[in-house]
Amino acid sequence: MNSPNSKTAQLLTLLIPLAFTATLKTNAADWPHFRGPNHNGISSEKEWRSKWPGEIPVAWKAEVGLGFSSVVVSQGRAATVGHADGKDTVFCFDANSGKPLWKHSYPAELGDKFFEGGTTGTPTFEGDRLYWLSRWGNLFCFEATTGKIIWETNVATDTGAPLPMWGFTGAPLVSDSLLILNVGEAGAAFDKSTGKLVWKSEPKDAGYSTPLPFGDLALFGSSKNYLAVNRKTGAEAWRVRWITEYGVNAADPVVLENQIFISSGYGKGGTLLKINGSNPEEIWKTKKLRTQMNAAVLHEGHLYGVDGDTTQKASLKCVEFATGEEKWSEPGFGSGGLIVANGHLLALSGNGEVVIAPAIPTEFKPTARTQVFGPKAWTAPVLANGLLYCRNNRGELVVLNLH
Repeated sequence: MNSPNSKTAQLLTLLIPLAFTATLKTNAADWPHFRGPNHNGISSEKEWRSKWPGEIPVAWKAEVGLGFSSVVVSQGRAATVGHADGKDTVFCFDANSGKPLWKHSYPAELGDKFFEGGTTGTPTFEGDRLYWLSRWGNLFCFEATTGKIIWETNVATDTGAPLPMWGFTGAPLVSDSLLILNVGEAGAAFDKSTGKLVWKSEPKDAGYSTPLPFGDLALFGSSKNYLAVNRKTGAEAWRVRWITEYGVNAADPVVLENQIFISSGYGKGGTLLKINGSNPEEIWKTKKLRTQMNAAVLHEGHLYGVDGDTTQKASLKCVEFATGEEKWSEPGFGSGGLIVANGHLLALSGNGEVVIAPAIPTEFKPTARTQVFGPKAWTAPVLANGLLYCRNNRGELVVLNLH
């Protein structure tokens, strides 16, 4: 028979590793894929300062080449992609110091059609792997520690899908054993271990959003629709026709239970849908929030996002999720992006200014402002472990220390 003391010791033996694991999970504030840990632009991180009387200090800087790729952070590593001298380069840095760990370059076109060109998608970390899809269909699986190529393929060749006007973009979505990509009309999936094609959709133009998990489904913006497919098989569940000029359905949907907000720019606007089986029902629509590139972020019943195009003086806005009612508007923000952490907006304006403000529907009242670099900055900032990663089109990567 075990004594009370031995039972206590056994219990502690079981609980201590669990507590340690829980601590690791609680303290882990990585940003391993586009739009963060939960694919929604929200960080649970709280160990950072939201009020700064002066400029926020810089932790480190780097030059990463032309483009608009975001930054992903995992296990002490930060990665992004840029273009220079006829090549795309995948960069991997020490996340805390900015020390270069490895890089990989490959020949690539500039792709400067109606804009300056460069990279547009974002890589994805998962465990000891980094996945990257280029505008031209190059799909890589790297060893995250060394940059060694584990496998590579070309998704346009594998699927027969045409290149959209601005190339493939978004970020790979890891779903169990699959990598799901916005390739073809309703996506494609590849085996994440081997790079072999598992399923594909019709060879029609993709949109520019990142595949978004929604239960067993993945949500896509194609050139003419927003739609949902089964992640394992690619079988279509539903679609909503959504025509945006130039086929730019780029902003990821915003999900709350069985409701989905979709929106695009070029004067199109947004709508809130209720998903009932294969027939989504429109709840409301508006032109108050026209998110051309970066999706809005949903926080406590309100959408915070950029309204307007790169050709307009876009505004930062707050809109009620349930009704579409505009709560406030901050003009002159430009085509930047934002995330939410600890009840605050962390926004990077189109002119390269970081602005921190409480995420509340009553007013926009910043508690910190710092001019990080010059325009243009279309890429939303990334918060990971107290550091705020900011990037502009010229490839200036500036990391602010929010501790």
